[in-house]
Amino acid sequence: MSKIKYAQIGVGHPHASKMRVYRESADYEVVGVAEPDAALRARAEQDATYRGLEWFAVDELLAIPGLQVVGVETDPADTLDTAQKSVAAGKHVHVDKPAGTSLPQWKRILEDAARQHLAVQMGFMYRYNPAIVLMRDCLRKGWLGEPFELHAVMSKRIPDAARGEDIHRIGGTMLDLGSHLIDLVVGVFGEPEKVHPFPRHSSAVDDGLMDNMLAVLEYPRATATVRTSIVEVEGGARRHLALCGTEGTFHIQPLDDPKAQIAFSQQRGRFKQGYQDVTFLKYTRYVADAADLAKIVRHEKDADFSYEHDLAVQRTVLLASGLPIDA
Repeated sequence: MSKIKYAQIGVGHPHASKMRVYRESADYEVVGVAEPDAALRARAEQDATYRGLEWFAVDELLAIPGLQVVGVETDPADTLDTAQKSVAAGKHVHVDKPAGTSLPQWKRILEDAARQHLAVQMGFMYRYNPAIVLMRDCLRKGWLGEPFELHAVMSKRIPDAARGEDIHRIGGTMLDLGSHLIDLVVGVFGEPEKVHPFPRHSSAVDDGLMDNMLAVLEYPRATATVRTSIVEVEGGARRHLALCGTEGTFHIQPLDDPKAQIAFSQQRGRFKQGYQDVTFLKYTRYVADAADLAKIVRHEKDADFSYEHDLAVQRTVLLASGLPIDA
């Protein structure tokens, strides 16, 4: 089976180093990288992640013969323009989060991709987390009953010098970190009826940054809360998600190296009634995402996450960040 030709535009996104996943995958042939910013390119050229790759201007990269997939790993401020240009050029795209701040532009990108039957995969890093995969399987089988409550937290502590990044200044911590969680919430409940943002500045640093945020999402028979901050000591260790249903509870903590406590009202498959601890094999972020995208590009399966889902997620993310959805 021939390898899928992949190239990356941008090295400025915090998760741009996922290039390593594509270089190590048997599914892909990485054919190049582009970065218009001279300083970012110079720094990346010293990084082993990009060693030996050929560098192109963006238009040259999009014209590479046989190129099929573009990874959009720009600074978040440039995400939508880069994704739009890549889709217009007829390429499948992996778009790192968040999907910018213009919902109308994101909608146009998704519509263009749908018209051309192109895959748009968002870089939400928990989609293929093994604990999340198991949770979705339990939901699909009805083992958790009707979900009525979800609580999720994703925080960290960053140095003061990093607080000036565009992603933080524009939408605070919810646009940056919260988008990962809102993708999961919408996956469980769908798009909420109402979104209530509670942005707060809680640091001693006098920069006005919304560094501690809460969003409450309303559904007809359920509620969900999402919390994010960049001021929590050892915040990564406390990242968690708890989903409660009428027949069971699924609690994951920590999220990044997942462990779960699961309670069922009765025996379900290999799981007993009541609470039990579940551990998972160590996994590497984005490996499963890249493998799944390869299957979609080869027409071996349909996408697990629809264009409609990604539009609903972004609308919810913007509302939860206190940002407009008509800009």
